[in-house]
Amino acid sequence: MWRELKARMRQRYRTYDYPRLEPVLPVTFKGMPVIDPSPVANAAELVEQCPTGAISADPGQHLRLDTGKCLFCGACERACGGQGVRFSKEYRLAARARDDLMIREGESRLADALHREAARLFGRSLKLRQVSAGGCNACEADVNVLNTLTFDLGRFGIQFVASPRHADGLLVTGPVTHNMELALRKTYDAVPSPKIVIAVGACAVSGGLYADHNACGAGVGRLLPVDLHVPGCPPHPWTILDGLLRFLGRIP
Repeated sequence: MWRELKARMRQRYRTYDYPRLEPVLPVTFKGMPVIDPSPVANAAELVEQCPTGAISADPGQHLRLDTGKCLFCGACERACGGQGVRFSKEYRLAARARDDLMIREGESRLADALHREAARLFGRSLKLRQVSAGGCNACEADVNVLNTLTFDLGRFGIQFVASPRHADGLLVTGPVTHNMELALRKTYDAVPSPKIVIAVGACAVSGGLYADHNACGAGVGRLLPVDLHVPGCPPHPWTILDGLLRFLGRIP
């Protein structure tokens, strides 16, 4: 027993003190894209480089970028040398409305808190049923990481449950393949009202790389009302956690 106690003392407290402390992100992390407000000479090339059509340009060659479609691959940044688009270290990406994921000239809007009644119901205890609707397991893995000691999702009163009948809402990953549509609808119907839907990852938000493929559609939004969008491919666990806490009004 003494050996176990000594080991515990050596390990110390492993849970990161978030949101009081800012997270430490890897050097290679790509966060919120920053759009140059000036016209970009090779705007057409940047639009062509994007594999999901996340980048668009107006007739004046001013860029817009849809983070809901963005894979954060960095192809656009490499093509322009960071002069038209560059990726910052800003991990706060989640938004309530789908349109809020469209940025221009560095403008973006973070997730708003739930309205007062919903915050009263879910703000201190939120139970989620996670549904993988044809995902590649990248988003699913980063959602699962939230249950580890570093993040300790349960300390915020947020837990994943096995049955939708015990849940307050769904957290959906994947592009929603046609084979998963019925299962997703049945799972949503089994969640008692009032309920929420959270789309995590580019596939769930917009279909990602598989948007409008013959095996799937364009994400969760075409089937269910989505209350929170968390972009990324996959979104970093800090991005997911930040979105959940902002959604619940736990972060101003």
